[in-house]
This record gives sequence, structure tokens and C-alpha cells, in this order.
Amino acid sequence: MRLLLDTHVFVWMHAAPERLSRRARDVLVDAESELLLSCVVPWELGIKAGQGKLRLPEPVDVYCASRARAARMKLVDIRFAHVFEAVRLPDHHRDPFDRMLVAQARVERVPILSGDRALRAYDVEVVPA
Repeated sequence: MRLLLDTHVFVWMHAAPERLSRRARDVLVDAESELLLSCVVPWELGIKAGQGKLRLPEPVDVYCASRARAARMKLVDIRFAHVFEAVRLPDHHRDPFDRMLVAQARVERVPILSGDRALRAYDVEVVPA
């Protein structure tokens, strides 16, 4: 199964896996799963850490790179197709990071692993975290 990870899922899988459902934990450790990590995740984490809303044990670049590598994640850059999809989305969700994740999931045709119920308002598959 290919899955795009929401930011909170990326953090929880490393720092608080008990916050994830049993199914989500199983999918995250399954060698058959292809985990996709958007470049918006470290961007969002960096902003939250800079604002003092999140404490990471290491600088954001080291934190994200080491954990993505350890979990064999494929990195997803932002492409023009993602941007164009994001600006076409209805205004169900105000968070620009989540809107980009939805756009990337739609363009790449993959579900999002997320606990954010607001994402279900979009025409995208959301796998509950």
C-alpha cells in the first residue's frame, strides 16, 4: 500500500506511536508499504519549532532526514501540478500544508494517512491514523 503521511503521523510514529491506531502502526512498519513523505512536512515542523509550538530532539533537517531514511520513506517534492491542484481545491480546510498534502495525494493518486477528519471533505482517500 502506498501512503502519503500527514505531519502529525510522521511525528507520532517516532515520538508517540501509541497515539496511532493499531492499523496505522501495522501499515507503517509493514515492509510492503510504500511510505511517502512530502517536503511540506519538514517545512511545517520547522515553522512550528521556530514558533515554540513544537520541541524536536534535533534540528528539523536532521530529525526529518534521519527518520525518513530509517523508515525507508520516499520523498515527494512540490511540483507545479501539485500547486495547480492545491489552488483548485474548494476551501474546506484553511491550513496550507494540509491543502498541499491533499493536492499531492490527488495528483499522485495515493491515500493520506491522517487523523484529520477535515481532510475527508475533499475528494481524496484518507486512511485513519
